[in-house]
Amino acid sequence: MRALVLRKHGTLDELQVVGDHPLPQAIEGHVVIRVRASSFNYHDVFTVRGMPGIKVPMPVVIGLDMAGEIAEVGPGVAKWKAGDRVLINPLNKKKGLMGEMMDGGMAEYCLVAADQLIAMPAGVTFEQASSLPVAYGTAHRMLVTHRTVKPKDRVIVLGASGGVGTGCVLLCKMLGAEVIACASSEDKLKRLKDMGADEVVDYTKTDWSKWAIEKYGKPQRRSYEGGVDVVINFTGGETWVPSLRCLKRGGKVLVCGATAGFDPKEDLRYIWTFEIEVKGSNSYYDEDLHALMAMIQDKRIAPVIDTVLPLERAVEGLKLIEDRAVIGKVVVTP
Repeated sequence: MRALVLRKHGTLDELQVVGDHPLPQAIEGHVVIRVRASSFNYHDVFTVRGMPGIKVPMPVVIGLDMAGEIAEVGPGVAKWKAGDRVLINPLNKKKGLMGEMMDGGMAEYCLVAADQLIAMPAGVTFEQASSLPVAYGTAHRMLVTHRTVKPKDRVIVLGASGGVGTGCVLLCKMLGAEVIACASSEDKLKRLKDMGADEVVDYTKTDWSKWAIEKYGKPQRRSYEGGVDVVINFTGGETWVPSLRCLKRGGKVLVCGATAGFDPKEDLRYIWTFEIEVKGSNSYYDEDLHALMAMIQDKRIAPVIDTVLPLERAVEGLKLIEDRAVIGKVVVTP
């Protein structure tokens, strides 16, 4: 079968679309799905480059997020049948992440444990479903499951143009918040405005933290005036202390990653002086994915998909992710 295969760590040049990757066979407790759509995440870039402490078995088909139809059912699988439309939770409980510790979704077919399957409701497309797990699932757990954002909250979203970022923008608007989206180009800012952001800031030209203080007022020690209610920060690095500076008393920093560095400079004075809450959120669960598909079905949200490509152009799609040249998700249809 055709598949996007990584044979050794390095640049994206190490990825190759092959036509003779072994076709998976159904085994006990597993099904084979025909992959209809698979989306990229920045995690796939890290998988190609190699990550400290993670030994990826080679060769491997990359791609964490996928949706498709069951093609074959293995022994011991009673709940599912051929033809069922399914979204895959990428986390295999015994082996780890698909597309990293075992073959993932950038292929025509994929072997999946039955307990990773989530039924797709009518009205949700394969492309939409495949956009959800890593990006939107993470955003949903951080914002909705943990109940961190309230109606009328002022929320700054850093890195708003990526998969998690666009998910945060859409979900915050659905929750009734006022959204300030930060991105790096006029085109991205325009598209974020079009999807509902109330304010947009080009962080390459403007100090977004100072901008927030100038617009909403300086946070006060003895009142709840000034500043913003929430900063969504999954970048870390040099953005950490500026996130603290613009939060009002009792505000929150929400953290689900650290793409710009996990050990930033800290300033504890802001945390105790303004009674700031730092709330971490890790990954996503089946209930987050069920909830998101219900939202799509009810037309409360629509995942932002930048580009849909055939498997032969998959490396081109991952390059767009690496270069941060997209708004939302890049989807491949094997």
